[in-house]
Amino acid sequence: MKKVSLITTALLFLFTSVANAHGPVRQKAEQEITINAPAEKVWALIKDFGNMSWHPDIFNTSSEGGNKKGGTRVLTLKDGNTITEELKKYDDAKMSYAYKITEMSTAKTITHAGVEEKVPALPVDNYSASIEITAKGDSSVVAWTAGYYRAYTNNNPPEEMNEETANAAVNAVLKAGLISLKALAEK
Repeated sequence: MKKVSLITTALLFLFTSVANAHGPVRQKAEQEITINAPAEKVWALIKDFGNMSWHPDIFNTSSEGGNKKGGTRVLTLKDGNTITEELKKYDDAKMSYAYKITEMSTAKTITHAGVEEKVPALPVDNYSASIEITAKGDSSVVAWTAGYYRAYTNNNPPEEMNEETANAAVNAVLKAGLISLKALAEK
């Protein structure tokens, strides 16, 4: 009986330790917009993975590999920071593609818990996203979905790299892009 009690106590201790020592939780941002333009017209604006001129926060884009899986694009933001993305999936017939961030420049450096920490251009880690257009009669619905972790993957993140900051930044990027796309497509 003592053996069972000892094992039970050890398992409870192990479970409690694991439960209290968790890191960040994967976050998800979803933005959707209805555009009063045919899906084909909207797709024509975004289908080139190497061209993000439709997004107001992007100053310049350079790319290699076109719309083939493994193609890359380097986004230069208006503030001079860069984000490198890789195309993971492309489907012209379904008017969709998926990509992931592979590298980002450092927007600034902060001191947190006595350590110098680099804050990336977008305060996220392990970011992947997809964008898809669905025809709705003469209109289109564009859905942009992203999954990611906060930039600081240890416990007790600084404000610049916590979940709230990551969620606000990602939602702002998605929303600004979709609003701009709507304005361009409805011209």
